[in-house]
Amino acid sequence: MAKPIESGVRREPNRATIVALGSILPVLLLGGWQLAGDMGWISTLLFPTPLTIAETFVRLVSGGELWMHLRISFVRAALGFALGTGLGLFFGLLVGLFRRAERSLDPSIQMIRMIPHLAVAPLFVLWFGIGEESKVLLIAKGAFFPLYINTFLGIRGADNKLFEVARVLGFSRAKQVMRLVIPSALPNILLGVRLSLGVAWLGLVVAELIASTSGIGYMMSDARQFNKTPVVFVGIILFALVGVLVDVFVRLLERRLLHWREGYKG
Repeated sequence: MAKPIESGVRREPNRATIVALGSILPVLLLGGWQLAGDMGWISTLLFPTPLTIAETFVRLVSGGELWMHLRISFVRAALGFALGTGLGLFFGLLVGLFRRAERSLDPSIQMIRMIPHLAVAPLFVLWFGIGEESKVLLIAKGAFFPLYINTFLGIRGADNKLFEVARVLGFSRAKQVMRLVIPSALPNILLGVRLSLGVAWLGLVVAELIASTSGIGYMMSDARQFNKTPVVFVGIILFALVGVLVDVFVRLLERRLLHWREGYKG
């Protein structure tokens, strides 16, 4: 009896297998952490066990305190991200399309980009107070630069022959931007959005830890002063989870908008 001929196509693992493989390391780490805490090998004051952190999370959720701080932090991050990425996209298009704008604006923008968040945060507090303005502007500062740089690189990386064809077809400047520039630069723009989200989330942490009376960063800072380490871990985990969820959303958006692009999948 002849043996069936193998197609040579590698079969992709199903979703359950992927989840199981990805859960091995976290489960081992959490189990080892819990065991080390129960056996007294580590200080539970500095490293509260996962069960203690979970109990603290449930208590904060049931009391409504966590949702209040999370809502305030999310609104701040959204406003700062919208302001920063909006300006980053505008200036990225401007500098990418016009060489004169690049020569006049880009050196100053690059100089400001090198100033760390922690260096300007006290100045923002002095200039705009401890209200929402200083926090939103600090987040916007971080979100601005990744999208600005990637938009600029995306435009300058476009094939020049496409612009020549557009000029032959008589496209106006606005039509070139909408039909040619933005579609060709879209992969870089979406990459800039992903990077801006991460930096904006980092800016939120800095803003709320330095000068705030509400938000997840304030909750963590207040808990640290009173040695409530489980609350600090809850805040860290929340920052990580929300950041991952937002990044997944952007990746889904990227997959939908760039479905035409073929790339190496590993």
